[in-house]
Amino acid sequence: MYRRAETAAAPQAMDNAPASSPAIHTGSFAIMRIWKTLALTTALAAFNSAAALAGCGAPAGDVRILGNDFAAIHVVADAAANCAGDGVTVSSNLTKEHDKLNVPALTANPAQYTAVHVATSSIVPLLSQGLVRPLDDLVAKYGQNLKPNQLVKIDGKVMAVAFMSNAQHLFYRKDILEKAGVQPPKTYEEVLAAAKAVKDAGILPNPVALNTKAGWNLGEEFINMYIGEGGSFFKDGTAEVAINNPAGVKALTMLKDLMAYSSPDFLTFDSNATAAEWESGNLALATMWGSRGGPILDDQGSTPEVVSNTVLTAAPTVGGGSIPASTLWWDGFVIAANISDSDAEASFAAIMHGISPEVIKQHNTDAVWLVEGYVPTPASAGVTETAAAGAKPYPMLPYMGLLHTALGDNLAQFLQGSETAEQALADVEAAYTAAAKGAGFLK
Repeated sequence: MYRRAETAAAPQAMDNAPASSPAIHTGSFAIMRIWKTLALTTALAAFNSAAALAGCGAPAGDVRILGNDFAAIHVVADAAANCAGDGVTVSSNLTKEHDKLNVPALTANPAQYTAVHVATSSIVPLLSQGLVRPLDDLVAKYGQNLKPNQLVKIDGKVMAVAFMSNAQHLFYRKDILEKAGVQPPKTYEEVLAAAKAVKDAGILPNPVALNTKAGWNLGEEFINMYIGEGGSFFKDGTAEVAINNPAGVKALTMLKDLMAYSSPDFLTFDSNATAAEWESGNLALATMWGSRGGPILDDQGSTPEVVSNTVLTAAPTVGGGSIPASTLWWDGFVIAANISDSDAEASFAAIMHGISPEVIKQHNTDAVWLVEGYVPTPASAGVTETAAAGAKPYPMLPYMGLLHTALGDNLAQFLQGSETAEQALADVEAAYTAAAKGAGFLK
């Protein structure tokens, strides 16, 4: 079993983290010394760019990419596809269902995919089941310009390479807030007050949105709010869940209060739906991922009025807390264990081309990139400010995914008014405990 994962802070100031980075320990599974550095600087450098690979540099082999479906991942996959030819084949499957596919796809032998996009949470099951390979030999051959702080290491071995950072934070329409006579909010209590002012003024009927689709998205919104309330997910040093408490009730209550100013269809709102609502001019306040900033601020899919008045800022605090109610994330890639060495080498080289400084320069606004030459933009301001304000990393615990699933599956009833907060949290704890016992984390 892997005992320790670490990656030096994603260089300061953009997504993932405040300044200096202790490892997060979980008994024998210590995961991710990642994010305590990203706080003050403006240069999220991830890779030395003295020289990107000349051309593509991929040797012959089959490259099969699995990834999430958003702009930044399309950039990487599309650039990697330019390596096709001369014995290299490249294909990709970019889908919102990637997290459901990666374990079974990589368990197959040979694996269905050779290179897989991972994030702070999704790498854990792949590591724990031995489905990804160490990358030290490939880094030595193709990654001379990779900086140490972009290398995710487990027990001293490079297991992933990070290329971008992310966090959820506040988007607001300055023209609408001015019309309603309110200042930009810095707390969720102020978000509620601003939403009430906008609605009462008859400007918008449903001015607020979060990514509250039942399932993973809803679970993440609770995690963000619960962290902002100062809650701890587990009893110290154990996998025993501990969220049915005052902080949990307050976090759920705030989510429900916010949903009173959201669309009645809020349980269907994922990132794509929320971004579409924003670009359509239907929102004044939203919590969205930083990776949505570039597409929202570009000149496509919206109107000049919306774009020119959209401001990205730090995630709000909540309940009198001092840190943003958000979590810090990194995105990167791994190489499958159950593939040939030639396919692994071709895949690593192709992805390196996909995240080369030349590629990122052409797509500077599509993400908060961890690549030298990336120039911070208004689209990165929210992630930068969220990190600088001390937001915590997503809990990198081997059993956190089970709790995340239990949250996403059991909170909708409270938001719809059919359960109390305490009952919803009790349902979460029961579902998690059963899953954790089944997985061997609890007796």
